[in-house]
Amino acid sequence: MEGVITIVQEGRFQLSDERGVSHQFVLDRAALAETEQLRPLQSRQARVRVKYTDASGLISLIAHRIELLGPEAMERL
Repeated sequence: MEGVITIVQEGRFQLSDERGVSHQFVLDRAALAETEQLRPLQSRQARVRVKYTDASGLISLIAHRIELLGPEAMERL
């Protein structure tokens, strides 16, 4: 899923996709990203791609990987 991280709280974040739909994520403990990397992505409104799985019994999706898109894509999380 691609979009912009709009809200961050600890290891949880909200991503707004291209249609403006918001999706709730929890960062997986084994994710290829760190919790402290989320707030700077939110602050600069960077476009990202999130690799995720559904979480049975949870409202949130589980984020396993976050990749930067566009001009910032040379940086990897």
